[in-house]
Amino acid sequence: MVECGLACWRCRWLLPLLLGLAIIMGIIALAGRGWLESESEPYVQQASLWESCTRGEEDLNWSCESLMDYGWGRAAAATYLVGFVILVICFALAVIAFSIEILRFNFVRGIGGLLFVVAAFQIIGLVIYPVKFTEDIPLTGDNMFSWAYGFGWASTVVVIGCAFFFCCLPNWEDEVLGNIKPSCYYSSPERAPYLN
Repeated sequence: MVECGLACWRCRWLLPLLLGLAIIMGIIALAGRGWLESESEPYVQQASLWESCTRGEEDLNWSCESLMDYGWGRAAAATYLVGFVILVICFALAVIAFSIEILRFNFVRGIGGLLFVVAAFQIIGLVIYPVKFTEDIPLTGDNMFSWAYGFGWASTVVVIGCAFFFCCLPNWEDEVLGNIKPSCYYSSPERAPYLN
């Protein structure tokens, strides 16, 4: 006898774990200085969500200016940061939701809705930044949006995926709670002699 079934209840911590991963990537994006960098040597341009730094080809010291002096800089930082704070709240709510034995599926769907709000805020910040940065900040040499900016997008993609799962999870309420008997497949002895 071979048993097959959906063992989602044992895997219920995967979604909060993915939200935790999105939080880690968001922290890297918020703290990282690699939103924009010089593409090749000499490395003369570097920017984070908060400031833009340049230096001469022979100079070792960076000269930085705050992006918070620009309205778009404040808007990009605020929208990404608001999305990140709501993401942390969603993570806490998900841990609470999956910790209780009687899972409230409407509560889970609400977390999914909040995650779509998180994604909207983060996307707004991630779109404002490169568009306005390239318009208002003089760029030196060949530059690229780099690893910290990529972590911001990776966090957003994970949040969007989790939002869909949280919203769709109530459709499989019986499978998750284990209310459906697992399917059993039997083979006749002639077809599967190794089962005897």
